[in-house]
Amino acid sequence: MVRDFHLPMDKTSRISGFYKLPINERLDYVRKFCNLTPEEVECLREVGNLDLETADRMIENAIGTMAYPLAIAVNFLIDGKDYLVPMVLEEPSVVAAASNAARMMREEGGIFTSSTEPIMIGQIQSVDLTDPQAAKLRISEHVDEILKVANDQDPFLVSLGGGATSVEVRVIESSAGPMVITHLLVNVKDAMGANAVNNMCEAVAPLIEKLGGGRVYLRIISNLADRRLVRARATVDKDELGGEDVVDAIVKAWAFAEADPYRAATHNKGIMNGVIAVALATGQDHRAIEAGAHAYAARTGRYSSLSSWKGNEDGDLVGTLEIPMAVGLVGGATKTHPVARISTKILGVKTADELARVMAAVGLAQNLAALRALVSEGIQMGHMKLHARNLAVAAGATGDLIDRVAEVMTAEKAIRFDRAKELVEKLRSGQPT
Repeated sequence: MVRDFHLPMDKTSRISGFYKLPINERLDYVRKFCNLTPEEVECLREVGNLDLETADRMIENAIGTMAYPLAIAVNFLIDGKDYLVPMVLEEPSVVAAASNAARMMREEGGIFTSSTEPIMIGQIQSVDLTDPQAAKLRISEHVDEILKVANDQDPFLVSLGGGATSVEVRVIESSAGPMVITHLLVNVKDAMGANAVNNMCEAVAPLIEKLGGGRVYLRIISNLADRRLVRARATVDKDELGGEDVVDAIVKAWAFAEADPYRAATHNKGIMNGVIAVALATGQDHRAIEAGAHAYAARTGRYSSLSSWKGNEDGDLVGTLEIPMAVGLVGGATKTHPVARISTKILGVKTADELARVMAAVGLAQNLAALRALVSEGIQMGHMKLHARNLAVAAGATGDLIDRVAEVMTAEKAIRFDRAKELVEKLRSGQPT
């Protein structure tokens, strides 16, 4: 079942020149938009906003923490609702590109999304079988019994309307011989689902072994969440992009990615720039999301584009994205990390499903931004302007000197660390550049 969402508009994320504001003014706007408390604002100001005691509880062998920039992408209108989107990443130009693409997309109503139910797959592997087909049949005949054992492990999830819903059994051929793989399909509701699914797989493993014979080895969740899909679509006015020639060029650039896995890998990486930045900000298992997305891109046996771009009868550009999205709002770093909690509050999402749809929308916007840059001024222009600032800082520039060094390097088209270092020394000593 696919559900569509159309929500009424209240606050606006359409902010012109947000990047020009001082950090304190940006933070104040977000504070008012999202009703952040003084404590939450102070947490965002702190460089070390994850204390060592919390870090030590999150993983083993902790010795410290590492901060990444937390930024806000603006202009996002998704299913009729305005969002300020928190993004965590180190790559220059991504946030600016996403914000600009979102601005172009909102002219035709913004981005529209839909989703399937939050079904995750647990896998139980049976090996050393004398008759794999017979084992498959015996397991298939006891679905109700398997589901009962699974759901007995998580009565709370069942009380929320989730839990194990069905069982699928396959025989696969492998280099180690035939195997029977039992899939446990679980509605995980607002969780990412790994713990719930893994517990269920562990519980039903002895029953599977008894029914099918042989030996059960692996019993674990699959990160190819192809039953838990989100879709995003948007129409972009041709004049916003620069005319029908640009639309045509973007369609041809997408066709390259659709046909060639070498291009598709970079094309999809651009999509994941947006998706993973939001995942990091909200404390998601970004490794699982990334693995699932790339596996889904290869589901036909050939790695291809996750998105699609076409021109419509009016000459405007229409983009769609379909991607598995296993995210959660309960458990894990989402609740443990203070900044993840604040980022979730900034987004204003109430369910894991809404979070997943927002992330898909950001991925689609990021994809548009990259394609438009590639077919017009080139991807490096905006990226390197921002990279010049990073190099200036690395070379020892501070304050206004950062922008002065970056401006000279950009004008010279010599954006290199050695030139940044030379410029810092010259400008500090008053020498001509």
